Amino acid sequence: MSQQVLEARELSKTFVSGGEPIAVFSGVSVALAAGQSLALVGRSGSGKSTLLNLLCGLERPDGGVISLLGERFDSREAEAPRQWTQRWARLRRGRIGVMFQEANLMPALSLLDNVRLRARLAEQPLEPCQSWLERLGIGELAERYPDQVSGGQRQRAALAMVFAMNPDLILADEPTGSLDRRTAEEVTAELFRLQAETGVALILATHDAELADQCQVTLDLAHGAADLTPGASAGPAP
Repeated sequence: MSQQVLEARELSKTFVSGGEPIAVFSGVSVALAAGQSLALVGRSGSGKSTLLNLLCGLERPDGGVISLLGERFDSREAEAPRQWTQRWARLRRGRIGVMFQEANLMPALSLLDNVRLRARLAEQPLEPCQSWLERLGIGELAERYPDQVSGGQRQRAALAMVFAMNPDLILADEPTGSLDRRTAEEVTAELFRLQAETGVALILATHDAELADQCQVTLDLAHGAADLTPGASAGPAP
């Protein structure tokens, strides 16, 4: 039986705009085991990025409980903000890999040094960093800086950074949204290939239906509907 990586129950989030509360979503529940993949879909503004931010601790939910990799975050408990933030920071540093639409690379570092920095922060060995770039087809660009390579090559470097940290969970927020169709397909093919090889759990936010279909589970935040497969669950709480 696969080890459960994530269980989030009854998550809700509300923002205030012009003095009026605006509910982004309410009652969202997600469960994911090692090796499983989930696509978050929905129209712009439906809360895909917000949900990812909750699941990596960049934002705090207004309601609900998140159990992740042995840590429990309960919105009802009066945990000090600093302690809450520190616990999430430890998980992001070593166990949660996060990808964004734009590759989050340090411009003053080469591609290889960006990967090495991520591995070092996660307390992983540095020796495989070059091989991650090679596996992603950009080994010969290791000493170049981010502004010296294309957007697709930067996203491949971002993938190498994520896998070099040996995470238990990857959260990807529209990771190919800024790429042309062909390059996007190549990058996502590498993402799914490496995800299958390593057995890491993956949550992918996307507006691309074809890309979402490649995941095992789909959660539609716009309509509150979930397409479930055996052994995985996602959707609004009953």
